[in-house]
Amino acid sequence: MDAVVREQIISDPDVLLDDKDIMRALVAANERAMGHNIVDLRGIAMERLEARLDRLEDTHRSVIAAAYENLAGTNQIHRAVLRLMDATKFEVFLRDLGSDVAGILRVDALRLVLETTATGDDPAIKRLDTVLSVAEPGFIDEYLTTGRGGQARQVTLRQVRPEDDRLFGAKFDFIHSEACLKLDFGTGRLPGMLVMGSEDPHQFTPQQGTDLLAFFAGVFERAMKRWLA
Repeated sequence: MDAVVREQIISDPDVLLDDKDIMRALVAANERAMGHNIVDLRGIAMERLEARLDRLEDTHRSVIAAAYENLAGTNQIHRAVLRLMDATKFEVFLRDLGSDVAGILRVDALRLVLETTATGDDPAIKRLDTVLSVAEPGFIDEYLTTGRGGQARQVTLRQVRPEDDRLFGAKFDFIHSEACLKLDFGTGRLPGMLVMGSEDPHQFTPQQGTDLLAFFAGVFERAMKRWLA
């Protein structure tokens, strides 16, 4: 061995110990020196510990990424809630929902669906047709369960291809995933639904968590109850 290299190793052996590639090469050389008939348990243990360390590092990175993503999602919901609270008139409240709030939540379409016995010919409804849709009683549960019956969840995330423009208007042909938030306005009132549509088929999928969207639905319900009162 070169004298300079040898002196460097002796003076600072930690440099070798901290280098995985060098340590792996030294272990392999040691195993070859012992012959093929001898099993080096220390080498096997080192390989297993190394593999376990790699898995732990991957898990650590995944946990950190998930934490940052959750924090970003929480900030989005908080900003959207604050924007909703700025409105001083009901019509402004709904228009902000389809513009500023949709932008904060980064969705391509956001619609409020209200079950009612009124018709879409109502002038007030027509003025807000870019964000407000009306439907006959029972429509929301049927839409959420896709006509199969059963109990509709408060938050439904799914990939979808709308068949008509009833909810998303002219954008319906571009929507590939949606988040549906069922709204309860209190005893004696028909339910409502917030529908967020995205062109990205992976923005809303059933595997995602729904806590933040459930919180947003709860805030929106309380805001609507005040306007309805």
